[in-house]
Amino acid sequence: MASIAIISSSVRIGRNSHRVALYFKQYIEQHQLASVTILDLQQYQFPIFEERLRLQPNPSEKVLEFAEKIKASDGVIIVTPEYNGGYPASLKNVVDLLYNEWHRKPVAISTVSDGIFGGTQVMTSLQFSLWKIRAWTVPAMFPVPSAQKAFDENGNPVDKEGTDKRAALFVQELMWCIEAKNKMKA
Repeated sequence: MASIAIISSSVRIGRNSHRVALYFKQYIEQHQLASVTILDLQQYQFPIFEERLRLQPNPSEKVLEFAEKIKASDGVIIVTPEYNGGYPASLKNVVDLLYNEWHRKPVAISTVSDGIFGGTQVMTSLQFSLWKIRAWTVPAMFPVPSAQKAFDENGNPVDKEGTDKRAALFVQELMWCIEAKNKMKA
């Protein structure tokens, strides 16, 4: 069974994007598609990194644990809010922390906003950063407009049928990329 790491990017108080991360964990586990770990950046509370992990003389245990979870995963779902057209510093911080861990890693991106566009304005800048470090960004998108209305605090969608239908396409694309990468290793 594949393993997927879900990065919950927001560290803000009252964040809504974490609801979407919880939803994906539930959805993937309920459909027995993969084992799932949520990497909640709010819980990690990383400092601003001064150097990539491979160049740090004494990285903390939390940093090493995070890096190992990304490296060990077959694929990653990044759930990120859009803040003023960009993604949060907490996410940029951990994207730039790693390098080899991202190499050819299938990464699916879900953008979230309180507004009507679902965070899609952040997609290009995040994809570009991931491309530069050689991650494999999955072409499917999962924008979530008005996240505070679309999901409750436990990640349960208001429109379960519609949300599950969209999630199926998004997660299937990630799973296809994971399978394709595994075949290329042979």
